This record gives sequence, structure tokens and C-alpha cells, in this order.
Amino acid sequence: MQDSKLPSSVRSTLLELFGQIEREFENLYIENLELRREIDTLNERLAAEGQGIDGAELSKGQLKTKASHSTSQLSQKLKTTYKASTSKIVSSFKTTTSRAICQLVKEYIGHRDGIWDVSVARTQPVVLGTASADHTALLWSIETGKCLVKYSGHVGSVNSIKFHPSEQLALTASGDQTAHIWRYMVQLPVPQPIADTSQQISGEDEVEFSDKDEPDGDGDVSSDCPTIRVPLTSLKSHQGVVIAADWLVGGKQAVTASWDRTANLYDVETSELVHSLTGHDQELTHCCTHPNQRLVVTSSRDTTFRLWDFRDPSIHSVNVFQGHTDTVTSAVFTVGDNVVSGSDDRTVKVWDLKNMRSPIATIRTDSAINRINVCVGQKIIALPHDNRQVRLFDMSGVRLARLPRSNRQGHRRMVCCSAWSEDHPICNLFTCGFDRQAIGWNINIPALLQEK
Repeated sequence: MQDSKLPSSVRSTLLELFGQIEREFENLYIENLELRREIDTLNERLAAEGQGIDGAELSKGQLKTKASHSTSQLSQKLKTTYKASTSKIVSSFKTTTSRAICQLVKEYIGHRDGIWDVSVARTQPVVLGTASADHTALLWSIETGKCLVKYSGHVGSVNSIKFHPSEQLALTASGDQTAHIWRYMVQLPVPQPIADTSQQISGEDEVEFSDKDEPDGDGDVSSDCPTIRVPLTSLKSHQGVVIAADWLVGGKQAVTASWDRTANLYDVETSELVHSLTGHDQELTHCCTHPNQRLVVTSSRDTTFRLWDFRDPSIHSVNVFQGHTDTVTSAVFTVGDNVVSGSDDRTVKVWDLKNMRSPIATIRTDSAINRINVCVGQKIIALPHDNRQVRLFDMSGVRLARLPRSNRQGHRRMVCCSAWSEDHPICNLFTCGFDRQAIGWNINIPALLQEK
């Protein structure tokens, strides 16, 4: 190894990997020895039992059948053990790769209940917004993790937060049957050097956490944060929980989605209801607007999502997309003519707006999917799951990575939402969950696509 031309960091990583492989094979060898002993014991027992059961002799055929059944069970156990062990070895390689490509940078802790939504401001100063079941929305410094502003104008769970495309305005939807528009002014603190957390990850350890292990949300956020208590505008027309809201292109109108099975389009300046969008058979779960066109997509528990077209003022057309077998938890636009939908049926589907009869790609997963987000520039889909995982896929359905999760980092409960911030130099992906924290990640996108 003295003549090796490999960098020392690469050599140490390889040595660590080979050490893991050796330990896994050692464990596999020990398990196989134990299983062989079990086989020998079983054979001895079968030979003894062959003399008789309940005073009657076993026929040769009966003995053969019993032995065959037991041997089959042990064979299956051997196969399962082998697969599990080799799977761990493969996972070790995958984890090391993911570690280098997907790194946790910052945790945003201060909410007193689960966080439903996360969003990134589209204007300077760029801040992070979180919406929580604790009835508040918080704005954070991405670099320092410090809370900058607290909005406490709602009297119900805050279910979503979206930033105005050009002004320092935030739009929040709430369980109090309203959506609020409020103005914020923030001064970003001086960022401190960020500690490297990439070396603190111990593989893909899956550890169950109790409530006492969750981040402490009872810190000084409420006392130190400037608080906004009154909105500029309150949008009131729904007869049920407002689960999501978004700005239409230009920011002069806003759309809301509600459990009353309707979506409403409002004029922001006057707060007047412009259109009520009806047609869904069950509660709405999400709404999203196109970044460049007057298009809205709404998702519902009725297993469909609908595309509403407001580009022609005289014609408001609607298209219904069917293809999921359970609640559609979200549907979002990408660049061009694609929509990506996620569902409780554990699938994500990519659709072409010009052909809504069938999806052009389907991603099948092992857990229900919550509010997805697409990195528009690179067309990478971030999937937050009920099972605490976050996975990254491309638009053709190829899995690119899984965000690291261990007993020292990552979400400890259901991951509710993801949001990309493609131009931020430190964190370009954010996730939030019911463990009361949001997390900022740095995804090395060129390396991610090269691994593909």
C-alpha cells in the first residue's frame, strides 16, 4: 500500500469498507455454523422419533416427508440469512456513496409540534419557512439555523407556507378554515462555520426513537423571535380545513385547497373570491401552481388530481387525471408539460399534460408518499415517506439516492414534505417531519447524476 497512488482519504474509505465486509462475512460464517448444528440436532431427533410417535411406528414415507419439510424450512432460513447478510454488505457500499453525495448540513429546531410544510423564499433575503401543527409558522436563517420571525395569527394548525414570487410576503393555510397573507422583514445573522456532519453517520442504522428522544421544541424560539400576530389579508370562504395554498404566477392571485372538497381562487389585493373550483368527490390534500403559466393542479382523497387552466380568461377548462388507487397526497409541476403525482398507494407517477390517459413513468416504493418536490433544473424528484425515509429519483423512475438516516441524524418520524432550493450554495434540499424539525441537506447533484 506504500506505493499506492490513491489519495489517503480514498484509501481509508476502502479500508473501512473492507473491514465492514470482513465483519459481515464473519457473522455469516458464525450463523452458518449454528445452522449446521441445528441441522445435525434435527437429524438426530428425527432418527430418534422414527422409532415411534404415540406408540406407533412412522412409515418410511412419513419420516421422509417430515425430514423433507424440516430440511426445506432450514434451507429457507439459510437463504434468508444469506440474503440479509449480503444485503448489508451491498448497503454498506450504497451508504458510503450516499454519504458523500447527500450530507446533512443544518437542523432547524424550535417548533412544539409536527411540521407539515417547508418552503424557501424566492426573493432576497433567502430564508426558510416552516408550517407547523403548533399553530405557528417560523422563518429561519438557512445558514445559522436561527429563527428570524414567528407568525402566530392562526388559531389552528398551519398546514402550508408559500413565499410570494417577488415580495416579502408569505401565504399560510390553516385548520382554522382560512389562509393568511402576511408581510415579513428580516435581517440575516452572520453565518458561522458549519461543522462537517458527514463523518458522524454510522451506516444505515435503523433505530426506534421514543418521544423523549425528539428535538426539544421548548427552547427560546418564542421569546427571542420577533412575532407577527395580524395578517395583511385573511382569505375566508371555506367551510373546512384549508390544507394548502399557493400563489399564481405574478403573485396577484392565490389558490387554496380545503377539506370542504373545493379549491378557491382569490384576488390578493381585494381578498375577493374569484372562482370556486368544484368537482372533487372527497377532501382535497394539496394544490400547486405552475411557475410560468396560469395553471393549477389540485390533489384529493378521491384518488385523482385535477388540472385547472386559467390561461384563457373566457374558458376555465379542467382535466381529471386517474391512475392512483389511494389518496393523491400531492401533485406538482415541472418545467415543460409534466406533472408528478404522489400517493398513499406507494407510487409516484410522471404525467405528460398533453396525454393524460396514462403516466409516462411510474415509481413503486415501500411506503406511502407525502408532499413531493421536483428540482426543476435537474429534474430530480424528492420523495418524503411515512416510514421516515427520503428518496431521490429522476423523471424516468431511476432511483438516484436515499438521504442518510442513522441513530444520530435524519428524521425520527414521518417525513411530511420536501423542498428544493437549487441556487443556495449551502443547502439545496430541505425536509420536514412530524418529529418537529426541519433539515437542510447539501446534495452534490453532479456526483449524483454521475453515479446514475
